[in-house]
Amino acid sequence: MTKIRILDPDTVNQIAAGEVVERPASVAKELLENAIDAGATSILLDVGSDMAGVTKIRVTDDGAGMTAKEALLAFHPHATSKIQDIADLSTVRTLGFRGEALASIAAVAEVTLVTRPRGAGALAGTRVVVRGGEVVETGDVGAPEGTTIAVEHLFYNTPARRKFLKSRNTELAHLYGVVENLSLAHRGIAFRVVHNGKERMAVQRSGELIATIAGLYGADLARALVPVRGRLPFLSIGGYVSRPSESRGNPSQVVISINGRSISSRPIAAAVREGYGTLLPKDRYPVAFIDLAIDTDLVDVNVHPTKREVRLSREREILAAVAAAVEEALLGHDLAGATPAEPVQQVLTGERPEAAPAAREAEAAYAAGHRDIARSDRQLRRTEGEGEENLLPAMEPVGQVAATYIVAEGVDGTLYLIDQHAAHERILYDQVAERRDAAPGSQELIMPVVLSLPPKESAALRDAMPFLAEEGFEVEEFGRDTFAVRAVPAALGVMEDPESIRETIADILAGESRTTPGRREAVTCIVACRGAVKAGTLLTHDQQRRLLSQLARTKTPWTCPHGRPTVVAFDRRRLDGMFGR
Repeated sequence: MTKIRILDPDTVNQIAAGEVVERPASVAKELLENAIDAGATSILLDVGSDMAGVTKIRVTDDGAGMTAKEALLAFHPHATSKIQDIADLSTVRTLGFRGEALASIAAVAEVTLVTRPRGAGALAGTRVVVRGGEVVETGDVGAPEGTTIAVEHLFYNTPARRKFLKSRNTELAHLYGVVENLSLAHRGIAFRVVHNGKERMAVQRSGELIATIAGLYGADLARALVPVRGRLPFLSIGGYVSRPSESRGNPSQVVISINGRSISSRPIAAAVREGYGTLLPKDRYPVAFIDLAIDTDLVDVNVHPTKREVRLSREREILAAVAAAVEEALLGHDLAGATPAEPVQQVLTGERPEAAPAAREAEAAYAAGHRDIARSDRQLRRTEGEGEENLLPAMEPVGQVAATYIVAEGVDGTLYLIDQHAAHERILYDQVAERRDAAPGSQELIMPVVLSLPPKESAALRDAMPFLAEEGFEVEEFGRDTFAVRAVPAALGVMEDPESIRETIADILAGESRTTPGRREAVTCIVACRGAVKAGTLLTHDQQRRLLSQLARTKTPWTCPHGRPTVVAFDRRRLDGMFGR
C-alpha cells in the first residue's frame, strides 16, 4: 500500500506553477498586473521568440520598485504587499493578492529581477537571479527607478508542459490579447509591446475608454459603438456596445472588466447579448466593452489562481441591470441605418416610389432591395447543378414571410415553410464538401481586400495562412498588422465587402477548429454559411422556385449542416385541426 507523505517544496512549487503559469501569456499577465499594482504609468513588454516559440518575456515599469530585502522576499510563495490577513480579501482592489506569481514563474523558468525603489534616494538598484526556484545570484546594479523582470527558458524543467504549447504566432496572439484587455481596463497607463526588436503595439495613456478602443481596433469600429451607462446603489455600469450592424460570429469581442480586473464571465456576456433582444440574429454577437464597478464585498476574486473568474453576490440583479443598460442604450440611438426598412411590394413588382418628402429614403431602400435580389441571383447561379431528384415533395412557392421564410403549397394542400438561409446553406455545404478533398477552387477578387487587424488577430491570421491557402483563400502580408486578401473560395463568389471577408476569416480562426481533425469540416460549414442567401433578403418568385428545386436535389434536404430544420410541414389534417374544422 502507498504511504501518505509530504511532498518536497520543489514539487509543491511546480504543481502550483501549473495552475498559475499555463503558457507565456500567463507569465506576461502576472508580471503586467504586478506592474499595474505598483503604480506604473508606463509599461514595456519585450518579447523574444524563434521559430520554436517564445523564448523571452521582459516587463519594464516605472512603478514603486523594491528594496533589496523586498526583492528577495518577493520570490517566496505567498509573499505579497497587497493584503495582510483574510479580512482584506473582501475589500481587495489590486489585481494581485495571492503572492503566488513570482514564486510560480521562478519554479519553471529562469527569472532575472532588477529593481530600484522610487523616491527612496537609493543610489543603486538590486539584481536577483532565480532558476528553478533557487536564488543563484544577487547584488547591487545600476538601474532606473521601477522594476524590470525578465523570464527565460520557460518550462525548461517541465518538458511535459512545454510540449503542449501552440505555435509561436498562436502564443503571441494570446500575449497581445492580455495587453489589449489590460489596456482597456487601465487607460491611465501607457502600454508598449516589442517583439524581436520591432514595436507591435503602442497604447497611449488616455482617460477615455473610446480613445483606447480606437487606438486598438481602429476608428471605424469606435464610430459604430454606442455608450452604455447604468447605476444601482452598489453598481456602476459603463462602456460601449456596437450597433446591430457591427456584429460578430462569436462572442470573443465581448470584453468585460470588474473593478479594473479583466475577467471572463459567460453570464455577463449573455446579459449583454440579452440587451439586444431581437436586434441580432441568434447566431450573431455584439462587440462590447463593459466596465463594471461593484462594491468589493459583493465580488469574490479568490476563485482561481489565474484570477480570471469571479463570483458575484446579488448576481441576478447585476445581470438584469447590465441587460437593461444595453437595451436602454440601443433604444436611445438611431439604429435605422443598420436595419433599413425595405418596400417589399415595390421591389418585387418593379413599382417605383413616387417623389415625396421621404423620397430619398424610399429611393435608397428601393435600390437596396434590387441589390439584394441581384446578389441572390448570383448566389443561386453558383449553386445550379446536377444532383438527386425529388427528395422533397413537389411544392410551389407562394411568397415570403419577413423576407426570411418561403411559403410553399404542396399538391395535396400541405403548407410548407422553408428557411431560405438554412436551405441554401445545405445546398452550398453539399457542393463544397464534394469538392473539398480535391484542390478547392478560388475566386480571384477584382480588387484585393486589405485588412488592418489588431496585433492579437494579426498573429492568429499569420499562423493560419498556410491552411487558409489550402481552403482557397489567398492571403499575404501587406505591412505591419495589415493583410491583402486576393482570392476567396469559389463557393463564396465575388465578395468585395471587406467586413464580410474579415468575418469569414475570423469565424474560421475562432476556437480550436483550426487545429483539430474536424478543421476541414468546420471550414466547410463556415464557407457554406457565409456564401448562402441571408435571412432578411428579398427573393423573387423565380428565385424562390430555383432555391426549392436546388434543395430538392441535395442528399439531406430536411436539415442544414448544423442540424437545424430547413423545411417545416403542416399537412391538411393538421391545418384543419388548428382551425377546429
